[in-house]
Amino acid sequence: MLSRPKPGESEADLLRFQNEFLAARASPAVKVVKKADKRRGAAGSGDEERPPLQDSRDVVILDDFPDVLPALTPAPPKKSKFKNACVRFDDEDPEERLECHDRHITAVFSKIIERDTSMAAVTMPVPTGDPFPRAFHRSEIKNEVKVESGRKSIFAQKIAAKRAAEEAVTAPPAVETRHTHRISAVPGAICSPGSAEEEPLHSTKDGKPDDDVSTQRPRIITGEGLGSLESEREALAIHEENLQKLHSMTQEEILQEQRRLLVQLDPSLVAFLKSQRGVDEGQERREKPGHPEPGTESQHGAKETVKDFSVGGSGMEESVWPEKDTRMEITEVDLPIKPQKEWIHMNNVEFEKLEWIKDLPYPRQRRTKKGMQARFSLKGELIPPDADLPTHLGLHHHGEEAERAGYSLQELFHLCRSQLIQQRTLALQVLGHVVQKAKAGEFASSLKGSVLRLLLDAGFLFLLRFSLDDTVDNVIAASVRALHILLVSPEDEEYLDQTFSWYQGMAVFPFTPNSEEEEEEEEEELTLMEKTQGKKSKVENKPDPDVARYDVIKGLLKTQFLHRLRYILEVVRPVPAVVLDILDILTRVARHSSEACSQLLACPRLIETIVREFLPIQWDPRAAEPGHLLTSLHGIACATAMKLIRVLASGGRNATARLLNKFELKSRLSRFIAEDPQDLPLRREEAIRLSTEAFRLWAVAAGYGQSCDLYRDLYPVLVKILQSLPHLLSDCQENPTFPLSIQRATAVVTLLTHVTQTAGCTAELQARLSSSGPGDGEQIPPPPVTWNQVSGLRPFLETNLRRSVQEISRLETWQALQPLTTTYIIYLGVYYSICSQQPSLNPVDYLEEVERLTSEVLLPLLSQPAMHRMWDLLRPCSALCNPLSCSPASESVPSIVSLSCTGGKPQMSLVGSKSPFPFLTALLFLINNVTHIHKGLVSKYTSVLDFKGLKDYLLQSWPTRPPSITPSSAWILRHEYHLQYFVLALAQKMAGICPDYTQHASLHHCVAMALLSRLLPGSEHLAHELLLGLAFNPEFIPEGKTGGPEAADFSDILHLGTSTKLAQPGSVAAGFPKPRRGVLLGESYQHLPFIRACYLSQFVHLEPALARSQVAYQGRTYLVQSLLLPEVKGPILPSDWPFLPLISLYNKVTSAETRGAILNTLPPDLVNTVTRNLQWVLLLETWRSRVLQNIPAAAKLARLMCVFLTGGDLFLEGPVHCYTAALLALYCQPKVLDSLELDAPLPGLASFHDLYISVLEQFEGVSFGDPLFGAFVLLPLQRRFSIQLRLAVFGEHVSTLRALGVPLKQFPVPLERYTLPPEDNLNLLRLYFQTLVTGALRHTWCPVLYAVAVAHVNSFIFSQDSTTQEADTARKSMLRKTWLLVDEVLKKHLLYYKVPNPESLMGVDLYEQLPPIRLKYLQMVTKKEPKENMQMSDPE
Repeated sequence: MLSRPKPGESEADLLRFQNEFLAARASPAVKVVKKADKRRGAAGSGDEERPPLQDSRDVVILDDFPDVLPALTPAPPKKSKFKNACVRFDDEDPEERLECHDRHITAVFSKIIERDTSMAAVTMPVPTGDPFPRAFHRSEIKNEVKVESGRKSIFAQKIAAKRAAEEAVTAPPAVETRHTHRISAVPGAICSPGSAEEEPLHSTKDGKPDDDVSTQRPRIITGEGLGSLESEREALAIHEENLQKLHSMTQEEILQEQRRLLVQLDPSLVAFLKSQRGVDEGQERREKPGHPEPGTESQHGAKETVKDFSVGGSGMEESVWPEKDTRMEITEVDLPIKPQKEWIHMNNVEFEKLEWIKDLPYPRQRRTKKGMQARFSLKGELIPPDADLPTHLGLHHHGEEAERAGYSLQELFHLCRSQLIQQRTLALQVLGHVVQKAKAGEFASSLKGSVLRLLLDAGFLFLLRFSLDDTVDNVIAASVRALHILLVSPEDEEYLDQTFSWYQGMAVFPFTPNSEEEEEEEEEELTLMEKTQGKKSKVENKPDPDVARYDVIKGLLKTQFLHRLRYILEVVRPVPAVVLDILDILTRVARHSSEACSQLLACPRLIETIVREFLPIQWDPRAAEPGHLLTSLHGIACATAMKLIRVLASGGRNATARLLNKFELKSRLSRFIAEDPQDLPLRREEAIRLSTEAFRLWAVAAGYGQSCDLYRDLYPVLVKILQSLPHLLSDCQENPTFPLSIQRATAVVTLLTHVTQTAGCTAELQARLSSSGPGDGEQIPPPPVTWNQVSGLRPFLETNLRRSVQEISRLETWQALQPLTTTYIIYLGVYYSICSQQPSLNPVDYLEEVERLTSEVLLPLLSQPAMHRMWDLLRPCSALCNPLSCSPASESVPSIVSLSCTGGKPQMSLVGSKSPFPFLTALLFLINNVTHIHKGLVSKYTSVLDFKGLKDYLLQSWPTRPPSITPSSAWILRHEYHLQYFVLALAQKMAGICPDYTQHASLHHCVAMALLSRLLPGSEHLAHELLLGLAFNPEFIPEGKTGGPEAADFSDILHLGTSTKLAQPGSVAAGFPKPRRGVLLGESYQHLPFIRACYLSQFVHLEPALARSQVAYQGRTYLVQSLLLPEVKGPILPSDWPFLPLISLYNKVTSAETRGAILNTLPPDLVNTVTRNLQWVLLLETWRSRVLQNIPAAAKLARLMCVFLTGGDLFLEGPVHCYTAALLALYCQPKVLDSLELDAPLPGLASFHDLYISVLEQFEGVSFGDPLFGAFVLLPLQRRFSIQLRLAVFGEHVSTLRALGVPLKQFPVPLERYTLPPEDNLNLLRLYFQTLVTGALRHTWCPVLYAVAVAHVNSFIFSQDSTTQEADTARKSMLRKTWLLVDEVLKKHLLYYKVPNPESLMGVDLYEQLPPIRLKYLQMVTKKEPKENMQMSDPE
C-alpha cells in the first residue's frame, strides 16, 4: 500500500511518491468527471467538440461548476430589503431580467473570454539610455485633470490624469474624451435641476428643444464598459436616439415622464444623477472659463421655480429647493486641527476625508409651517431647534440633523434595543425623564399633541415590559424607574393618604378606566355568537396591545408582569431605590380593581416575598444609623411595603382575611404598633411612616370587623398614645417630623372610630344569635370587642377636642391641627350615633352628655370669628363653583387613571391646605347625629344655616353645571356632596320645628334636587334619604301653601312671559271640565306623599346598590364587603329622572310589543303612575323651572310623547289629559320654542325622527282625532325643523291629515313659526299642492296645516325670484293649474292669500284685490285677462 506524504518531506520525496504511484498503475482515489455544459446543449463536452471562437481569443470554461443553483429549502423565505427601490417597466421581459441579474457562480465564471485588443492602440516605450526602463512614479504625473467627484484617492487621481494625458495624444480628433453633458438613455430620464427640468425653458416657440440641447454629449451612457473604439460611437448613437425621442415629445409630456420616473426611482439614485450633473457642469466651467453656460441669464429665475418631488411616508409632498449645490470646498482653515507637513503621509492632505472632523454648522430653525422633530436632552428637557450647545455635552450624533443637539423619541426607541448596555440604560433613563416632564405639563405649550399618548401608541409600554426581562441590573433598574414614572403619581398617593381620615375617606373609587368606548368598539366588531360569551373570556382572547389600548394595568397583567416583578424582588434583589419603585407600582396595580388585588394575592410567592423581606420582625439595627449607607432593603422593615398591604386589604374583606391569617400580618401589626416609633431601629421619618401605615392597615381591617381581638391586647398601647396626643402642641414648632406625627395620630383615631363601629354591632349580632333557631341558617358571630370596652375612649378624645378647638384663633397652629381635630369630631359623631342604639345605656346619661357637648364645645366653636372665615372659604375652595380645579391634566390619557394631582393642588382647593371642607363636613356630621338623638337641640343650631358664606356657596353651587365625571373629579366631588347632604339633613330637621326656616326652604329644595342628579355610585343611601325625606317634602315647597297656585292662574290671565294667551287643546272624551293650571298645581301639592311613593317604586333596581351603601354609611362593619366603591360611569340617577316613570312604562310597552305580548302586562295602576309623574313635572316646571334647565327642551317633549305611546288610549283619561295639556302649554312658550332643537342628539334617544314616526303611527291607530294628540303631532312640523318630518306627514302618512282637527284657537303655537320663511323644497311644495287639489287636506279636517299649505303654495306660485329652470317651470305650472281650479274657494285662497290669522274662520286673511305686481304676473303666466275674478267675493 502506498504511503501518504508526511510533514517535513522534501520535493524529492514527493517526486518519488509520484513515480511509485504511476508505476503501480493504481486507481486514483478521486475520479474527475467532466459534465456537459447545458448552455451548449447535450452534445459532447470535449474540447474537440467545442465550436471555434471568434477572433481566436482564449476561452476558459469551468466544467465542474453546477449549472443549476443549489436548493436552499427548507430554509425560510427571505424578503428583499431593496425590492421597493427597484424600477419595473411594463415591457420588460422577466426572463431577460432574471438572466441579467443572475449571480450564480456558473453565470459568472462558466465562460471567461479574453478582451478584444485588436483595435487598441499600442504605445511603444520611449527609448532611454538607461539599462532598464524607468520605473513609473505617481509624483511625476501632473495633476492636470480635476476628477469629477473629488472623492477619489490620490493614487486614483494620478492614474486618471495619466490616462487623460495618453488619450489626448492617441485618440482621433473627432472623438472627445471628456464625457460631459450626459443624459440618460431612458426617455424622460431623471436629470438634475437645470437639465430635463430646464430644457423646456430653453425650447423654441413650438415647444421643441433648441439646437443647444442637440449638441450636448452623453452624460450617463459613456460606453466605457465596451472596451473598444466603437464604444464612443454606440454611446453617441444612444444619445442621438434620446434626442430624437425628446424632439418628438411636447414639453408637458417631458415633464410628465420626468415626474413618473422620479416617483419610481430610488431617491438615492436620483440624488446621484443630480450630483453627476453638478460635477460635470462645474468641470466644464473650469475647463471653459470664457464660455458662458446656456441659460445663465435665467439662472436666478430657475432657482426660484425648480421643484423637487420627494416621496414621504404620507404621500407625495412638493417642496421648493434651490438649484445651488450646497456642498462647500473644505480648506485647511475649516479644520479644527491643522495638519503639519512633518506628519507621516501628510505631504498631500485629502481635505475631503477630513470633512467629518470640522466644526458642525450652526443650527438654524427652518421657517416652515410644519413642526420640527422634537429633541430632548439627557435629562428629558426639550431642546429648542435653534439652540447651539457644545459638543462635549454628548448630545450630538451622526444621525439625521447632526447639527442639532439632542435625541428624538425615535432615536431613543432605537437605542433601547441596542446591544450596548450603556445605550439601553441611557435611552430608558431619558425616556423616563421625558415622561416625567410631560406629565408635569412642561411640554404643553411647546409641542403639538400629547407626548404620553404618542409614546403609548408607539409601544412604549411593551418596550418597558421587554426591558424588564433583561439580564443586566442597570437596564432592569432603568426600566422599573420609567415604568414607575409612567404609572405612579406620588402626588396622587399623597392626597389619598391625606383624605384617608376624612369622613368616609377610606372608601375610594377604583382606578379603572371607563370602558364605554371599548364596549362600543367591541359591539361593532363582535358577532352574535361572540357577544354571548362572558366579559372575562373577551379580555382573555384579545391581544395584549388591544387590552392595553384601553387599560394599561390590565394589559400589563396579561403579560405575566407580576411574576417578573416577583422574580426581580426575590432573585435579582436590586438596590433600595428599585425596590421602592416596584412596591409603588404594585400599590398602583392594587388600586386598579378588586380583580387586580386578587391577581396580586394569587401570584406565586409574591406576597410571601414582600412580607418576608420587607416586613420582618427583626432586622439589622445599623439601618437606623445616620451615616450608614443602605445598600439593600431586603431584610429591613419598609413603610412602602406596609402601605401596599393596606391598599390590598382595601380590595375586599376576603383579601384582608387572607393577609391577616395566611401571611401572619397580625403578629407584624402587633410588632410595629406596640413599639414606639422612636424605639424602632429605623430612621425617625421611616419609623413614623411605618407605624402610621400599620395603624391604617389595622383601621382597614377593623372596617370589615376583623382583627378587633388585637384591640384587647394592645389597649394599653392605645391609651398611652391617646394620653400623648396633647403633647403634640408643644412639638409643633421645633419638631421637623410634626406633620408625620399628626398623620400617625389621625390614623390612630380613625382606627378607634372603626373599632367603635364594630363594637356597636356586637349587641345586635348577639341578639340575632340568641334568637336564631336551627332552621335560620348560619349566623354571623359577634365581634370579639364589646361596647363597654370602647366606651371609655370617649373622655380622652373629647378632652383632646376641647384643647384643639382652643387653637382655632391661631391660624398656623390650627392649620396644622385641623386634620387631627377633624378625626376627633368624626369619632364623636360615630360614638353618639351608635350609643343611642345600645340597649345597655341609659338614655338620660348620653342625652346629658350631648347637651354638655353642645353648650361647652360646639356652640362656642360656632360663635368663633374663625368659623365665619371657614364658611366664607367654601365657595373659593369648591369644585362645583370652580370646575377647573378638578379638571384632568393636559397629558392625562384615558388608559391610565390619574387624579391629576401632579405638581400639587392649590391651597384654595377642596383638598388644599386651606380647605374648610373636611372640618365642616365632620362638624355637620356631628351636629346631625346630636340633633337626631336629641330633638330639643335642633333650634340651638339655627345659626349654622344663617352663615352668609354657606348661603352664598349654596346659591352659586346648585345652578352651576357640575364638572364632567372623570377620575380626577369624582373623588373630590364625592367629599363635597357629603357636606351638601349634611346641610340638607340639618335643614330637614329644622323645617318642621323652626318657624323662621321658611326663608331657606326654596333654596335648600333646589340644592336637594340638583344633588339628586349629581350623587355618584356608592352614595345611594344619601339619594334614598333625600327622596324619602326632602325632595317631596311639602315644607320645602312653600309656594304650595302661600298663594303659589293662585299666582300661576293670575300669570296665565295676564299672559306674563308670553305675548299671547296660552291655549290648551281640548279632548274628544267628554265628561270632565278643563281645569286651570292653579287647580292642577294645588292638587299636585296635596298629592306629594303619593308622588313620593310612585318615584320610590321606580328605583327598585337600585336596591342591591342601596343595601351596600347603607351598610357603609351606617357603620355596620360586619356586612362591608369592600372599601372600593363601584366603578364610576356617571351619576346614580339620570339628569331627567323626574320623567323616569314615563320612560319606564314606555320601555315596558316597547319590550312587550317586541316579544309579541299583549299590553295587559302593564301595571294596573297605570293611570295613577302617569298622573303622579305629570303632576310632579308640572310642579317643578312651575315653581322649580331652573332645576330642569339642564334637560333640553326637545328631551322634555320626547319624554312627554311617551304618554301617547303607552297604554293605548291612556291619553284620553281625564287627569292624564289635563296635566299633559298644561305641560304642553308651558312648553309652547316663546322662550321654550326658541330653545327647541330637534336635530341635536338627545340623551337616551337614538333618533327623534324614529320617535316621531312611532307617534304618527300611534296617532293613525288610536287618536280618535284628539286635539291634544294632534297638537303634539303638529308641534315638530315647524318650518325651522327637519323637512323629513313634514315629508313623512304629507307623504307616507297623508291619512293623518283627515284626523288632525286641532282648532286654530286651541293651537298654542303661532302660525308664523310654520309659514316663515317660505318653503323652498320643491318636493314638499308639490305635496302641499297635491293634497290641496285632491282634497286630502281640507280646512274642515286640518285647519292648521291647511293654512300652512295655502301660505307656502301662494308664496311659491307668485315668487319671481331667480331660481332653477325646474323650479320656475313648476311654479308657473302650479299657477296655471290654480287658475284652472274648479273649487272656487280653494282657488281664491291660493290666489288671494295675504297673511295667516288664527282668529279668522279660515285661518288666513285674503286680499280684496290682487296687488298690481301679482296681477301682472298672473296675466303673463295664464295669457288671459281674468276680468271676472279680479274682485274677490266672500267665499262660502
